[in-house]
Amino acid sequence: MKKGWRTETLGDTCEMYQPKTISGKDMVEDGPYLVFGANGVIGRYDKFNHEESELLITCRGATCGSVNVSEPKSWITGNAMVVRSRNGSIDRRFLEYLFRGGIDVSKAITGAAQPQITRTNLEPLEISYPNNLAEQQRIVGILDEAFEGIARAKANAEKNLQNARALFESHLQSVFTHRGDGWVEKSLADIAQVKGGKRVPKGYKLLNEPTDYPYLRVADFNDTGTIEMSDLRYVSAKIHSEIKNYVIYSTDLYMSIAGTIGKTGIIPEDLDGANLTENACRLVFNPGVNNRFVYYFTVTPDFVEQAGLNTRTAAQPKLALSRLSTIKLGIPPLPEQKRLAAKFDALREETQRLASLYTRKLAALEGLKKSLLHQAFSGEL
Repeated sequence: MKKGWRTETLGDTCEMYQPKTISGKDMVEDGPYLVFGANGVIGRYDKFNHEESELLITCRGATCGSVNVSEPKSWITGNAMVVRSRNGSIDRRFLEYLFRGGIDVSKAITGAAQPQITRTNLEPLEISYPNNLAEQQRIVGILDEAFEGIARAKANAEKNLQNARALFESHLQSVFTHRGDGWVEKSLADIAQVKGGKRVPKGYKLLNEPTDYPYLRVADFNDTGTIEMSDLRYVSAKIHSEIKNYVIYSTDLYMSIAGTIGKTGIIPEDLDGANLTENACRLVFNPGVNNRFVYYFTVTPDFVEQAGLNTRTAAQPKLALSRLSTIKLGIPPLPEQKRLAAKFDALREETQRLASLYTRKLAALEGLKKSLLHQAFSGEL
């Protein structure tokens, strides 16, 4: 440890307690003071129990160990643990950063179903800090400036990520809305047969070991219009013979119709003839219709609205095949369908490349934050 630093336990250096809790019915809608619960502001009240801003650690629930900071003159409930230096030897902001990366708070969390942190479990945790308050404040200043820059970079990366996806979606919508010459409006029933899948016999357990008969579940459909191949399930030859009329081919389009509804896509050729779950259907297209072109229509807002995918609130939503058949779209001649599908493929590939780039940048920025915190509490800043 760097000279001028000391290591002590939280119990030795900090006062920790859970204030009195008030219920939701006790709160006052237009009260002058904020109420802070486990995860920040939860309401208002006509009294406050803390004059100064306080460091709060979530001590119950899934976000156990999270850090919040109250505003002056607030009511803090018992779902948060107030932590403050006993004798002013630790700067409040320095202590905040300690809890954000200089302490392994997970060691103090108990309970799986209902995680919680108690003062008894927090007290033995060790912390290291400079003896000098000015040195603590210097480190806080460095972290403040660095984290502000990281926050700006993250905001820009997230905005660029959203813009890349929005540009692709906007282009699709524009093509399907502003139809060119030779486009004809048709329903899905006009261009394809809608066929359901089939569940395996009751009590049959899908196989993990590969056979010649894959069984595609909704869980295998990802959000990019393809199949997740890493966790496929299979059926035996006997079961396949019982449900062999409910299979899908790479010339079809699959669509999930129960549970997670509206996922669409195309299976690879090496899965031709795979059995299809009863929670999905397939569109078997008439001659003159390109399945990739129709796939791209199914990811537009027009399709989402016609299918009612943005309005269903049932616990177990389902998309009726009869409703699916009535959905309308514009269809150009087959050569134009293929040209547009290839163009969409190229644009989506570029969008995914940019999305991957920005996602990696976001991950790198999070890694930089952790690295800075490690340096700060190892005496290296």
